[in-house]
Amino acid sequence: MAIQILRDIKGLRVHAIHPSDAEGRQLVEHLRRIGCFVETVWPVPDTFPSAADVVLLAIEQEDRDALQKLLKTRQDTSPTLIAIVGYENPATLALVLESGALAVVERPIKPFGLLTQIALARSLWFERRDQAKRLRKLEQKLTGVQQIQKAKTILMASQDITEDEAFQSIRKQAMAKRVPMGELAAAIINANALLNFKTNDD
Repeated sequence: MAIQILRDIKGLRVHAIHPSDAEGRQLVEHLRRIGCFVETVWPVPDTFPSAADVVLLAIEQEDRDALQKLLKTRQDTSPTLIAIVGYENPATLALVLESGALAVVERPIKPFGLLTQIALARSLWFERRDQAKRLRKLEQKLTGVQQIQKAKTILMASQDITEDEAFQSIRKQAMAKRVPMGELAAAIINANALLNFKTNDD
């Protein structure tokens, strides 16, 4: 993974949210030398660019309101964020922490260290993305287990069978229909809810 991240840096789509000053131009030059495709954005936009892999964001106190508005639009799928800071005062550090940046580049921006910060930030970004995927799978599995348990209870009550018999019935039907057991369990629950609704309506 580490080697692949380094290889992928060449060709990354990078958006630099930074003033169009001499330092901003130097930043763009550094990034292009690394092999990145760079676009600059200023003033601070309302939302993160959807086409970016990496965003380098200048953190300035005078832009606090615009930065906070931008940061509220962050999502799990938002690009890798790297903060650019000039001062290590508490107010600036608070903004950096709020931003969720995965790396920090200090001013004056120098070529040395920029590649390292991008590589570290991308590594952390991929790690968090993979953790989020694993968490979603676990949540789906837990939901499926809960639905199977509820479906077993419904079958036990409606067909006067044991818990094991109810489980085997769900398993066999799921195999016959070639669907996950959790999906079949959800169908049993929905059918039971619909039946009860009709009964109560009558």
